[in-house]
Amino acid sequence: MTQDELFKILVAHCKEYGFIFPSSEIYDGLAAVYDYGQMGVELKNNIKRYWWEAMTRLNENVVGIDSCVFMHPKTWVASGHVAAFNDPLIDNKDSKKRYRADVLIEDYLSKIEEKIQKEVDKGRKRFGDAFDEAKFKETNPNVLREKAHYDEVHARYKAAEDANDLEAYRQIILDCGIVCPISGTKNWTEVRQFNLMFSTQGSTTNADDKLYLRPETAQGIFVEYLNVQKTGRMKIPFGIAQIGKAFRNEIVARQFIFRMKEFEQMEMEFFVRPGTEMEWFRAWKENRMKWHVNLGMGAENYRFHDHEKLAHYANAATDIEFHFPFGFKELEGIHSRTDFDLGNHQKLSGKKIQYYDPETGESYVPYCVETSIGVDRMFLAVLSHSYKQEQLENGETRVVLSIPAPLAPVKVAILPLVKKDGLPEKAQEVVDLLKYDFAYQYDEKDSIGKRYRRQDAVGTPFCVTVDHDTLADGTVTLRDRDTMEQTRVKIEDLPAIIGAKVNMSNLLRGL
Repeated sequence: MTQDELFKILVAHCKEYGFIFPSSEIYDGLAAVYDYGQMGVELKNNIKRYWWEAMTRLNENVVGIDSCVFMHPKTWVASGHVAAFNDPLIDNKDSKKRYRADVLIEDYLSKIEEKIQKEVDKGRKRFGDAFDEAKFKETNPNVLREKAHYDEVHARYKAAEDANDLEAYRQIILDCGIVCPISGTKNWTEVRQFNLMFSTQGSTTNADDKLYLRPETAQGIFVEYLNVQKTGRMKIPFGIAQIGKAFRNEIVARQFIFRMKEFEQMEMEFFVRPGTEMEWFRAWKENRMKWHVNLGMGAENYRFHDHEKLAHYANAATDIEFHFPFGFKELEGIHSRTDFDLGNHQKLSGKKIQYYDPETGESYVPYCVETSIGVDRMFLAVLSHSYKQEQLENGETRVVLSIPAPLAPVKVAILPLVKKDGLPEKAQEVVDLLKYDFAYQYDEKDSIGKRYRRQDAVGTPFCVTVDHDTLADGTVTLRDRDTMEQTRVKIEDLPAIIGAKVNMSNLLRGL
């Protein structure tokens, strides 16, 4: 199965099992906008809980807030979004579709990397245990040719980025023969800048009454810095965390929920003494990578990607990339934002935004290290890694979502073997025992095998089957999602056994 095929299957699976639906589908939908269904909202909330508790419970010097979507328009002037929050866009004249020029080039570079990897994989298959990957890359003519081409295009791309040279973007696209995915042609327009903020009007038609839907949640933290610091008696270094919706007018929204117009962010701004920001930048890089790897989805599926071109507010930046079905892509960003944000808000508002440091006897505008992760991208990372089609010994195939158990939408399913003989009533007793501690489903329709498959498909870690022996000895069959092993356990032992695997606290202890 190719990655593209897997991705299409994953999108269909999300709809079939109540994870994600196209928004406004009865009106033929709305591009790049999705709704989370009954399973999806549970998984999404569990992801947010894992992040929130890891940030605020495990760090005594990190607290949380919830700021508004609408903010004073000057906020976005101070942050640089009004002047600089732009994407380089290019249109294909035949398909009438619009694309980000930088993304087209990045996708082209990714395809070169895939070609190199295919050559490496062929070499590994050919030489087996004797394969030396480093030497192979240094000597194989196909790899050397592709690597030289990659380096040449990448150097031109970096130069275009650094100079914000729109014509250079277009020339790279033309020289590389990059075609429109829809029309297959190279009939491109000029490249131009497009601001990504959604604007709306306030209660009057006055031009000064223009409001924006926030393109990031971070600015809500910056403008509330003084209130939180003073009321919480916070001492540097300290952080402020927030989870909330953000909005970007993505013209080229694609890859399902990877890039959307309305999305949710989990951001933390960590305020530090100037001169110590790089120390904290490195510390939070390590902290955040540990958070991801702790989920057990494979350390090899994550990597750091340091930014070559820094944003206007940063003096250091890196991405944590995850191996999605469409390649390694950004999952989380860690940035050293200096004093850009607080400093600009201080200038434009005329309010003093400083911290008196009792250790140095000085007042200063704090520097800031930011961690920012998209909830939706994290959702997609979990789902894409968890989706599996397994061949069973009896020749059947089962579809299973091996979602990390503490994040699973449903933790346990209670299943009476048949709908008679007092088994539903006994199963309800099990429900009453477990429902206060675990998200559960009760299901008595279809054969037990079909019910197991339904629970596998939504990622339920445990199934509890109540049968006739249960009435006699008070034991049930406990089935494990990942191993499919079935064991007899006492009903009263269920909370401890299930809790050991699915409780969020046990996941947090791994940090």
